[in-house]
Amino acid sequence: MLFDQIYRELELTERHLIVLRKVIEEGPIGILKLSDETEMPTHKVRYSLRVLEQEHLIRPSSHGAVAGENTEKFLEDFDGQIADIIAKASHIQQIRNSI
Repeated sequence: MLFDQIYRELELTERHLIVLRKVIEEGPIGILKLSDETEMPTHKVRYSLRVLEQEHLIRPSSHGAVAGENTEKFLEDFDGQIADIIAKASHIQQIRNSI
């Protein structure tokens, strides 16, 4: 349906944020420990780590993943980004209500 892709993206984003939170709280942390602590399969953790690394939110170290150079800025901007998404969803709801 129309919202399936949006829902999948939200689920992916949620997973990436769960992994990022663990890296920030417990880093350096490896894939196996992340998988155990988040109860996610290792292939999903590995994918999230790759995405987070591409965004410079984490970086690899010899002992596991640690917070990256963009993590602080990402967290500072997070509430504003979420507010923008909520505003867009509200606008979509208004369009629906006008039909």
